[in-house]
Amino acid sequence: MCPKNASYYGNRAATLMMLGRFREALGDAQQSVRLDDSFVRGHLREGKCHLSLGNAMAACRSFQRALELDHKNAQAQQEFKNANAVIEYEKIAETDFEKRDFRKVVFCMDRALEFAPACHRFKILKAECLAMLGRYPEAQSVASDILRMDSTNADALYVRGLCLYYEDCIEKAVQFFVQALRMAPDHEKACVACRNAKALKAKKEDGNKAFKEGNYKLAYELYTEALGIDPNNIKTNAKLYCNRGTVNSKLRKLDDAIEDCTNAVKLDDTYIKAYLRRAQCYMDTEQYEEAVRDYEKVYQTEKTKEHKQLLKNAQLELKKSKRKDYYKILGVDKNASEDEIKKAYRKRALMHHPDRHSGASAEVQKEEEKKFKEVGEAFTILSDPKKKTRYDSGQDLDEEGMNMGDFDANNIFKAFFGGPGGFSFEGGYAWCPWEFPDHKQMQRLPS
Repeated sequence: MCPKNASYYGNRAATLMMLGRFREALGDAQQSVRLDDSFVRGHLREGKCHLSLGNAMAACRSFQRALELDHKNAQAQQEFKNANAVIEYEKIAETDFEKRDFRKVVFCMDRALEFAPACHRFKILKAECLAMLGRYPEAQSVASDILRMDSTNADALYVRGLCLYYEDCIEKAVQFFVQALRMAPDHEKACVACRNAKALKAKKEDGNKAFKEGNYKLAYELYTEALGIDPNNIKTNAKLYCNRGTVNSKLRKLDDAIEDCTNAVKLDDTYIKAYLRRAQCYMDTEQYEEAVRDYEKVYQTEKTKEHKQLLKNAQLELKKSKRKDYYKILGVDKNASEDEIKKAYRKRALMHHPDRHSGASAEVQKEEEKKFKEVGEAFTILSDPKKKTRYDSGQDLDEEGMNMGDFDANNIFKAFFGGPGGFSFEGGYAWCPWEFPDHKQMQRLPS
């Protein structure tokens, strides 16, 4: 009825602002000041719409015009300060994004959004930083809200894809990146992310294929190449480190395997598979305390029978490792036969017999006597099937009523070689009965 009335456009702009429809409101506010440049409320509403939509520079110009018309206008003064604050937050956020201080950027965007609640650009930047911080549900929520209002928003599609990409849902992520590029073919971030996602997926799959085929060296190379594609993809890289750790364990490079698994849990401290793999490597390298620590972590997270048994096994090996290693003392493998144990005892007993070191210093004599006793102790346990079984199972031999300090190494030596044990080491010779008690032989000792 009155298309030239500035105040009507101004009133409708105010109503649309109350409904949160700032872009429509901006058009009416701009029309109101075109019709009447002295309309202060029109300039205030135009500035408020610009600010709500995130265009703080344009908002400043509108508020300045309002102040030119009414320099005492308190609302214009406050809104002008708000617009300048938003400009400052934008500058800080831009600098901090370059520094990868994503928490600071989120803080700045939260403050800016208090004055610019309808600014998609600020929301997208916040969502992208939330994704970089691993706060994927929050980031996806922000992007989804924008897509509900504008399903063609390329930035929001990119952020949705980014969240999926960082959650190791690479195939779905690629779909979002492709969709974003359809909406905006020159979207640089979506282009780079799409390329990285495809490359990462291909390298990982090639590595898995090589591993299944038993080509561990090739698998190692492929996983290493995949790790170099995108250091920001924490979840996928954690899996790649664990996979490479598995390859290293197959190649018997156990220290490297432990390092890879450690890198995996640094990236993802909830990654049970990496803890299990590292714990097994610790077991294989006899680092039982570390293995127990990892298995405890696993069992606290997933209380399964299998994890409980793994923890018990590690605790048993730790207990056994704190005792004397009789196999090591005799220099035999844990699967040594009875004959191998006897041969090892014969060699070590002659090597450490006190008479052989009678001319050595008191310190050497004491050390050799100690080793001689330990050799006898080791032979007594490992040559007795019952005691050996108890020892291997980790049981305390003292529970059997045997005081491990009561061994008489000389008696064990005499019993093993037979006869009264009339040994003479004079002149480098040892008189011993060996396996023939009725026939003494003179055995030349090794030099």
